Amino acid sequence: MENILTINYEDKPAYNIHFEPNYGKLAEAIHTIDMTNRRFMIITDSNVGNYYLKQMKEVLLPIAKSVESYIFPAGETSKNLDTVSLCYEKLIVAGFDRNDVLVALGGGVVGDLTGFVAATYLRGVRFIQVPTSLLSMVDSSIGGKTGVDFKAYKNMVGAFHQPKLVYMNLATLFSLPDREYYSGFGELIKHGLIKDTTYYKWLKDHTEEIKNKTHEVIKEMVHRSCLIKKVVVEKDPKEQGERALLNYGHTIGHSVEKLKDLTLLHGECVSIGMAAASFLSMKRGYISLSSYEDILMTIQLFKQPIRVSGLSPEEVYEVTKLDKKMDSDKIKFILLQDIGCAVIDPTVSKDEMLEAIHSIME
Repeated sequence: MENILTINYEDKPAYNIHFEPNYGKLAEAIHTIDMTNRRFMIITDSNVGNYYLKQMKEVLLPIAKSVESYIFPAGETSKNLDTVSLCYEKLIVAGFDRNDVLVALGGGVVGDLTGFVAATYLRGVRFIQVPTSLLSMVDSSIGGKTGVDFKAYKNMVGAFHQPKLVYMNLATLFSLPDREYYSGFGELIKHGLIKDTTYYKWLKDHTEEIKNKTHEVIKEMVHRSCLIKKVVVEKDPKEQGERALLNYGHTIGHSVEKLKDLTLLHGECVSIGMAAASFLSMKRGYISLSSYEDILMTIQLFKQPIRVSGLSPEEVYEVTKLDKKMDSDKIKFILLQDIGCAVIDPTVSKDEMLEAIHSIME
């Protein structure tokens, strides 16, 4: 298995994803894309900063003009325009210009927010993704979607802005709390369900090695998941069509995430949303009852929830209508026609949605 995967944008190589056991080759990777002797701003959160900020500065200082950092409080509640504003101020005071580079060091919140800052500061500066969580490695660091939440509505303000490099130090997964690690499986399982039956089966067949975080198995798992996302984002870089398949489980999942006041992790909400979408796929006759039950079992196998408590189905439904995936007042719902084959369906009725939401209520 190769250590580098190239992502193309508009039929041209755009950036490489590096799969490494440490940060030892990061400086070399930056050198190959001609971004040395620049000012670097590392943007990270208060959790990741404690683990990796010092190490990142040590890697960058020998190849940089200067290295600055900005740390914001960890958590989805920081993913907003107020934090973006503070980042702008830090960049302005430090004199950053269009030749300089931002480094997103952290999970999905850090990556999405830093990417948005990079897309909008001085109308666009370069940035590097250095994901440290499983979810950010297999999902948010790839494809150039950036954004922040607005009053807890997920990613309502954003831009497409491709990174210049994605560097994955797989050893960072070993320092994650179990809950953070397993929340990434919402996206991993999703990739298998929408595009690759073989991968979905592989995840189930390698459960013990995955739970034990065996390095080679983790590397293969992350690599295969990134390869699935690569194929989708290359075909549809700005979500005009097929890329919407990556939203499987997200329509209801985002509603749950908002209504639970961001107390559930994103991957957990996606898992709950997938349970609802799989129920609807089964009710439509697309997948069998046994396939539906297998999906629920697999989600739980990787310690993810399939139900939620304390919410009303009607309330969840109403919030789905405010989702950014609405198109001409219709929800572009993602359903499974089979394991490994997802479709975009704008015909899902309110009654069907409510029935699916009822299926995930405790």
